[in-house]
Amino acid sequence: MILDNRGLEPPQPMIRTLTALENLKEGEVLTIINDRRPMFLYEQLEELGYQQRTEQQEDGSFKIEIFR
Repeated sequence: MILDNRGLEPPQPMIRTLTALENLKEGEVLTIINDRRPMFLYEQLEELGYQQRTEQQEDGSFKIEIFR
């Protein structure tokens, strides 16, 4: 699943991401694309037992892959 959160004002990207994680099945990956690095999201992911990989894109956005 891919969520494009670009153009949204905080806290919408975080709310959309956490909502999507509720439907993420074991072994699946949620990929989000944000305008900025989601610093507050990382803490939430850790508390919920998720791991992530963050990669800055050429256009300055960030692609974050979230998985267990």
